[in-house]
Amino acid sequence: MKAIVYDAPGSFALADIPTPVPGEHDVLLRVIVAGVCGTDLHLHDGEFGPTYPLIPGHEIVGEIVELGSGVDARGLGLSVGDRVTFDNTAACGHCDECRRARPAFCRHLLAQGVNAPGGFAEFVVASADRCFVVNDLDPEVAVFAEPTACVVHGLDVLALTPGADVLLFGAGPTGLLLAQLLRASGAGRVTVAAPTAAKLDLASRQGADRVVQVARGADSTADLLARTGGVGYDVVIDATGAVPVLSHAIELTRTGGTVFVYGMTSETAELPILPYEVFRRELTMKGSFAQQFSFDRALAALRVGRIDTTDMITHRFGLEDYADALAAVADSRCIKAIIQPGGPAK
Repeated sequence: MKAIVYDAPGSFALADIPTPVPGEHDVLLRVIVAGVCGTDLHLHDGEFGPTYPLIPGHEIVGEIVELGSGVDARGLGLSVGDRVTFDNTAACGHCDECRRARPAFCRHLLAQGVNAPGGFAEFVVASADRCFVVNDLDPEVAVFAEPTACVVHGLDVLALTPGADVLLFGAGPTGLLLAQLLRASGAGRVTVAAPTAAKLDLASRQGADRVVQVARGADSTADLLARTGGVGYDVVIDATGAVPVLSHAIELTRTGGTVFVYGMTSETAELPILPYEVFRRELTMKGSFAQQFSFDRALAALRVGRIDTTDMITHRFGLEDYADALAAVADSRCIKAIIQPGGPAK
């Protein structure tokens, strides 16, 4: 089969490698579509713990072409021909973090597309018990299951107070998903701030209460603060991973409010803060990493329309155009890019 294979940071090739063979409790999937996200840019640069050789790609929808010999006996209701998406992570279940119900921090975590073969390939093997049948969803909707699951877990961590006034920086895929689920989770008002007008237009169509165009690299703190009458926002969320944005989060947060770090920065990035402000105004700072126990709820949100993905996929590529896909994700005009290993879905 053909696959994107890295042998070192920044070094990849479209390679011909053997098609994987499913184990007893696995399924072999023909990859229909795989999403490209900002994490893949970090992996390209050698961040986020990649293991080489690496086939990236962790947002995957595929068709089952082969069942492992023990899959039927496990009563999972999977059949050859089913379209599925799957949780790309598998925890050991035995380490100290697993015993505290924190599988994303498992000491022995397997993460397909990071330290195990992922979906930027014609075929991928997945554990059957991590698969979710999505025959009822268009592949270009189902491909949002993993990033939506991350957002659902993020809202678990945030524990949003109903009626909260929320400022969200970022209108990429993550920002758009967050804005929609924040409203569905009881936010009183959701303001989305971002530099790209087209993305803000989409955020408005998807239900954001207010959008504010902020120039990249400019300090818009005074304007954003003035829109609250100077008191600040109950919750300020960064979905950009940009330290210059995060550096203004505390002063935009209302007394007793929460700064929520959702976007991924570079591993070496540092954020200067004023601890006295956190202390004096009783602020809370939270972070959210990946997804935990949230895949089923993500799919429910996609199925009932709580999440609208219309017009979010703006760029489509074949495996041979992987370098172009990475470049697109880094371009502010791109909202969501996908890889279609076998060409456009029929």
